[in-house]
Amino acid sequence: MSGKIIKLLISKDPQSTMINVNQMVLEIDKGIFGDRYYNQIGTFSNKETIEPDSHVTLIELEKITALNEEHNLNITAEDFRRNIVVTNCDLNSLVGKEFQIGEVVLKGIRLCEPCKYLSDKINEKKALTEMVHKAGLRAQIIKGGSIDLNSQVEVK
Repeated sequence: MSGKIIKLLISKDPQSTMINVNQMVLEIDKGIFGDRYYNQIGTFSNKETIEPDSHVTLIELEKITALNEEHNLNITAEDFRRNIVVTNCDLNSLVGKEFQIGEVVLKGIRLCEPCKYLSDKINEKKALTEMVHKAGLRAQIIKGGSIDLNSQVEVK
């Protein structure tokens, strides 16, 4: 399986909107340089340690598109607050597995589920329920490095 990166997104703090970047630097045990979790100020941050499932999050563009089409919504990738938007990659199958994006190696830790931010944004219970187990993947950085929009997702 080879996935393509569509967007790279970071947010400086929990209240800021997600911003598109062309490149990311991922550091072991820290996260994405410049992102809220890297600075331990994310919504789910633990001030003592950075949890492995807070290093980086991914979501499939196909899941966002399906939600919008089925419910006549206009929810953006930024609204999901995930860091990496991919296409042509079954993220659910990567829980417990290592995979590579460019020179970076990640390990899928657990699925992301719809969050309060998304719930407030959508305000449609049925749509949120349908996104359970489809709202992305939380991953740990095993080998750090830099990725950009030309990097590919490769399963090891």
